[in-house]
Formats: sequence, C-alpha cells, structure tokens
Amino acid sequence: MKAEAVSDLNERASGVELTGQRTISMSKAIAYFALSLVINSAGNVLTLVTSAKIHPSFLGAAYWSAAEANLGTAFHWNLFWAFLIMGFLTAVLNAVLIHHWDWKRIAGNMIFMVPFSALIQVFEDFFDGKYPALFAGLPDAHSTGMVIFYIALNFLGVAFIAVAISIYQRVNLVLHPADDLMQILRFRYFKGQAAKAMWASYIPPTIMAIIAIIITRQFTNFGLGTVFAFLAQGGITGVADRVIFPKLKHQAVDVGK
Repeated sequence: MKAEAVSDLNERASGVELTGQRTISMSKAIAYFALSLVINSAGNVLTLVTSAKIHPSFLGAAYWSAAEANLGTAFHWNLFWAFLIMGFLTAVLNAVLIHHWDWKRIAGNMIFMVPFSALIQVFEDFFDGKYPALFAGLPDAHSTGMVIFYIALNFLGVAFIAVAISIYQRVNLVLHPADDLMQILRFRYFKGQAAKAMWASYIPPTIMAIIAIIITRQFTNFGLGTVFAFLAQGGITGVADRVIFPKLKHQAVDVGK
C-alpha cells in the first residue's frame, strides 16, 4: 500500500498502529520472524498431536491445521506437502483479493512455507517420539488427568499460533499465505478487527475440510480445540498486538489499492 494511504488505514484500523515504512532493522526483523516461526510450528503440532493422543479423539487441531491434515490424508500427502500445496493455493487467492499478481509477495509466501512446513514435520516427529535420545514422545491419555493436561496443551498450542501470527504480521517480512489472507481481510475489509478477519479467513479451510470429508468419509482433527481456535484465535492475536512486544508496529502494510 502506498505511504499516503497508510494514514487512512490508521484511522480505520481500530487503534492498530500501521506504518508505510520499516522502522526496525533487518536483523531485528529476521530475529522476530525466526522466533515467531518456531512458536507457530510448535503450536500447530501441539494441537495435532494432543488431538491424536486422546481416544476417542474429541480435541481437534487448530482450524487451518485440521483442514490441511485432513486434506493430506485424503490425497495421501504427508504434512509437509499438505501445508505447502495448500499454502500456494491460498497465495493465489490473496493475489485475487488485492487485485494484482505480486511475484515478490508470492515468493515471500513460499519462502515462509518451506521452513514452516519443514518445522511442522520436525515438531511432529519430536512429539511423536522419533528422537528418543531427546524426548520419548507424548503418551496416549489413559486417565482423566492426562486428558485435562492435553486439553490445556491443545489450547496453549492455539495461543502459540495466535501470538506467532501477531509477531510476524507486524514484522511483515514474509507471511504464511493464510496469515497474509487474514491481514488482507483485516485491513482492507474489516477496519483492523483481527477477530472478524480471522473468521472470514476460515472460509478456504472449511472448503478444504468438506472436500476431504467427501473423499475419506471421515471427520477427524476437528473438535473442542478447533472450536476454541475458531472462537479465540483472532482475539488472542489482537491482544498480542498490544501486549507482546508492544513497541513493534505493523511494518510496510500492503493490502492492495
């Protein structure tokens, strides 16, 4: 977005402070981004793994993660390819919404997706105990106490994702396509309101999930945690904007003309 349009965005952004330029150094931006990438990957996998450890499963994963995991199952993709392919398709949707094809932005989305998808696989292997020298893995829940603990871990994973989104959206170096979609919706269509933009951004994964259910005839990875993510993730992101690294403002926001 042009610098002169940023002031208009500031007036409409429900108190969110935006800037048309970068006010932090590249080294700080990379450090914030790397931290948020790790937090986001760990949070996503926590929601998936804790859901799988309770039988019968009722927790579910974060909304996008649940839909992508189901679609991966339907097409026999592992998590790396499921997240990568759906990320690319979402990046195409973003180009439609901002009314122009931005190769730099698309490349940024894909740059995000490669380490993110790889970290997803690493954390999944870690929590499943595939690195026994480091961690034996999370056991299945066989008691009420373990079930409650996994519910708390699942909700914590959702909170991790929301905080990570807040950090790297403000850094705005490169974004996950889903979070780029949420940011476009937030500042172009919803006057800076994170919760409403997050709910609108859930339309594509809902379509993914329906396709997966039609193919597999199974309804997995959706549950209590997914409902919590749907209701709370956008709100937590908005709160994190104000309380996590509060001096970090939204940098160089571009949501189209």
